[in-house]
Amino acid sequence: MESMLNKLKSTVTKVTADVTSAVMGNPVTREFEVGRHIASGGPGLSWRIYNGTKKSTKQEVAVFVFDKKTIDKFQKFEKDQIVDSLKKGVQQLTRLRHPRLLTVQHPLEESRDCLAFCTEPVFASLANVLGQWDNLPSPVPKDIKEYKLYDVETKYGLLQISEGLSFLHSGVKMVHGNLCTENIILNKSGAWKVMGFDFSISSNNPSEVEPSYSCKEWDPNLPPLCLPNPEYLAPEYILSVSCDSASDMYSLGVVVHAVFNEGKPVFHVNKHDIFKSFSRQLDQLSSMSPALLNKLPEEVREHVKMLLSVTPTVRPDADQMTKIPFFDDVGAVTLQYFDSLFQRDNLQKSQFFKGLPKVLPKLPKRVVIYRILPALTSEFVNPDMVPFVLPNVLLIAEECTKEEYVRLILPDLSPVFKQQEPIQILLIFLQKMDLLLTKTPAEDIKNSVLPMVYRALEAPSVQIQELCLNIIPTFANLIDYPSMKNSLIPRIKSACLQTSSLAVRVNSLVCLGKILEYLDKWFVIDEILPFLQQIPSREPAVLMGILGIFKCTFSHKKLGIPKEHLATKTLPHLVSLSIDNNLNLNQFNSFMAVIREMLNRMEAEHKTKLEQLHVMQEQQRSINISNPGHPSEETKGSSSSIEDIFGSSGVNGKENGPSAASSHPNRMSLTLEEKQRLAKEQEQAAKLRSQQPLAPQTVKAASTNNTQMKDLTSSLLTNMTSLNNMSLTNTVRPAAVQGAPISAFPSSGPMVGSMGAPLANGYNSPMGFQGSAMGMRPTGPSLYGGMATTTSTPNFGALVQNPGHTSKAPDMSALDNLFTSNKPKVALNQMASMAPPPAANSPWLNQYGSSSGAQTQMQGGPVGMGAAQAGFGIQANPFFSPQNFSHPAAQSVNQAGVKHSTSVNNDLKDLFG
Repeated sequence: MESMLNKLKSTVTKVTADVTSAVMGNPVTREFEVGRHIASGGPGLSWRIYNGTKKSTKQEVAVFVFDKKTIDKFQKFEKDQIVDSLKKGVQQLTRLRHPRLLTVQHPLEESRDCLAFCTEPVFASLANVLGQWDNLPSPVPKDIKEYKLYDVETKYGLLQISEGLSFLHSGVKMVHGNLCTENIILNKSGAWKVMGFDFSISSNNPSEVEPSYSCKEWDPNLPPLCLPNPEYLAPEYILSVSCDSASDMYSLGVVVHAVFNEGKPVFHVNKHDIFKSFSRQLDQLSSMSPALLNKLPEEVREHVKMLLSVTPTVRPDADQMTKIPFFDDVGAVTLQYFDSLFQRDNLQKSQFFKGLPKVLPKLPKRVVIYRILPALTSEFVNPDMVPFVLPNVLLIAEECTKEEYVRLILPDLSPVFKQQEPIQILLIFLQKMDLLLTKTPAEDIKNSVLPMVYRALEAPSVQIQELCLNIIPTFANLIDYPSMKNSLIPRIKSACLQTSSLAVRVNSLVCLGKILEYLDKWFVIDEILPFLQQIPSREPAVLMGILGIFKCTFSHKKLGIPKEHLATKTLPHLVSLSIDNNLNLNQFNSFMAVIREMLNRMEAEHKTKLEQLHVMQEQQRSINISNPGHPSEETKGSSSSIEDIFGSSGVNGKENGPSAASSHPNRMSLTLEEKQRLAKEQEQAAKLRSQQPLAPQTVKAASTNNTQMKDLTSSLLTNMTSLNNMSLTNTVRPAAVQGAPISAFPSSGPMVGSMGAPLANGYNSPMGFQGSAMGMRPTGPSLYGGMATTTSTPNFGALVQNPGHTSKAPDMSALDNLFTSNKPKVALNQMASMAPPPAANSPWLNQYGSSSGAQTQMQGGPVGMGAAQAGFGIQANPFFSPQNFSHPAAQSVNQAGVKHSTSVNNDLKDLFG
């Protein structure tokens, strides 16, 4: 690898040194920058050809350099002869101006080390192309090594040389004297040009019709560079020391032979014995073998044979050669027409450019790009010709690679993008928009191509707008999304709303419908669909266009319309449009078909959603039912907070709202009043905890023998008497505290809510109400240490029986399992049916029913207050209905609670003092 790098380095260094040493000090370097060595040409391929640029204008040129070191082996006078010959040829070329002659950009300059002059850009000499690589850089450039001439290039090249000779013979009255492949140069465009006028001979009588030329005798002692190439010289030049224009035609015949025979001339000449070689050559030409020309095209063989004739008068002249059928090739004629294009008027040019698209596909790409394209783009300066030239340029662009398009075509197209007149330019670009967007770089698309489309949408011409709207969908996939969203779509919408042309409005809707697939779903829903409601006209075509956009959006798998938008915006809009009077039956049916499809999908989607919600609710309900014993985290937290405040044994049951709020003082900031209330509740709770609980009386199980049943009336009277005595002796009673237990025997005064103070009868009853069952239970210690567990004040009036109403005895067999297992069990149905023993007419007996039923109910668990007619419930408490002592039952209670009267107060005063 290192050796290769060193070799490359040495090669570059050598080339640079050669250029530097050859050109340094030459006046040419003042104005021109000398570049890379690319080819060789001229007599003996003695001129090295470099590419270069003019420093002032950056114009590309070719720099021809002759290094004087190459002739150091000669004597000084020989060196001078060589230099003089070369200088003569360049000076003669500089004076001559013709399209078929190499154009000199800067005349010959001489320095101590070299000769140099500048010409138009050059590719190589014909000799280089045909395989003669003398004086070429090492290694040989790849483009020269692999260069192959196409038939059209060969034909037109030979035609160009014939035209050049015609100019010299007829126009200048000059014989070239050394026409060979070395002196034919292919310029950058591929055109064949003549140079090497070192041995040219001018006419002695240029004013006369028949010019005469004087020829020098061949001197074999002169250096080779001071003599023409003998292999291309006519026989008379050597044998008879005479020449005329026919001598150049012989040279042309040899050139034609060399082109079709890999650069080989007709005969090989021994330069050391040239006279003998030419004598032998003359004999062969007199009896020319057909095999000598078998590689030439058949249509040109006869003419080449005439050109190689020994008799000069038989040879066709240059003007006649330009007219032979061999050059009547369509490609050659096309190239010839391009070369004479500057001589044509606009009408002739337009006719030619119209027919050019049929010819371009038949021509080689290299010829089209390097020969035809420059001629076409040069016509862009003529606005009238642009509509005729532009289709051909875009046709060539289709065959180019992206790199070739950017390098060769785009720089010339960029100014045309901005031209607005004539209007056909815009139409042509719109028709080829896919090509432009595919091969043009993104930056140029944004700056040049898309602005042209925007101008077309805003053009005053309806035809331009229609064409633009029709073409946009064909290249919409090539437009970047931001440009489409922010620039293209707003202009299409504006064209639709502002135009007075129905065709433009309909085409706008059709265009939007076709490019929906390249847009985002929510952009369509937010920008396109609301825009449809702004369209003012109601022609059937417009309505169907609106329907088409809705249908495309609704049915496209990428887009779609949500059911909420369908229900609130889309369907109302479509329904209102469907009944327009301008629609015919088929159009109305189309509307209804889309509306039904939307309704069906909306129904299916919403039904599916509701079904899923229903399934989720059922699953949640089943989870709640299957886990009834697990309290929620909130309940657990609430209970733990209450236990922290009142103690672990202070509460049995759930809290209601106010109590729960007071049990979480740390979860939120409390007001001063709430803090005061909380402090009072805690103080009252502490007092309640400090009291001695009243022990419940043990009640023995009732015997099944009716003879041993206890008289409950006398027992109750005894208990009430003891309670009365206790109440009268306790003169100091605790104040009513919110949240204290509700007494089982309230007084006749007004009752308060569930969280209110004890009913103001002054008793701490051994019985309390259970909030969940609305019944009675034996009092335990926990009832004295916590808050009341009722959730609301019981409706006592609903539990008072109407004495006049007789109802069927309830079935209480379901409560049999409430008895303890170690007691004798008696069915509640049996106890309900037992008849009470005869007793005195006392008002207490009517309150209790059978004594056994009451006793049994005291032994059982919590029983519902409304479960038995004669159970131990609220009516068993005479203080809830004190009027039973002296008043009929009809005046006992109303719907809301206890009925108070004057007699009730009097009875209480008599009872309590």
